[in-house]
Amino acid sequence: MVPSGINARAQGGVSLSGFMVVVAIIALLAVVGMKVVPTVVEFSSIKKALTSAKNAGSTAGEIKAAFDKQSSVGYIDSVSGKDLEVKRNGDGFDVSVAYEKKISLFGPVSLLIDYQATTSPR
Repeated sequence: MVPSGINARAQGGVSLSGFMVVVAIIALLAVVGMKVVPTVVEFSSIKKALTSAKNAGSTAGEIKAAFDKQSSVGYIDSVSGKDLEVKRNGDGFDVSVAYEKKISLFGPVSLLIDYQATTSPR
């Protein structure tokens, strides 16, 4: 029984089709998130390894070798020491790397992310 003064039609809610659309959007965002987060974590490891390798080596070859050691410990698969760009700057080196990561989402749809990291203080 509806209390007096309240119209039963005035009550609102989410329809089944509206609920399904919201669930589909949330599921799509969850799938994208689960595939992107590991690449972001790997990029964070790459940045830490660049800094560590720069501090560990005094020549370009030593820096690349130190990065390779760090990459085997830090689960880094996208970049190796040969991919690093090592430039001399006055009293030391600037180490940088740029790479693309292609993530397959579903069917023919994929996501391409450009990552760039450097030890340059600019």
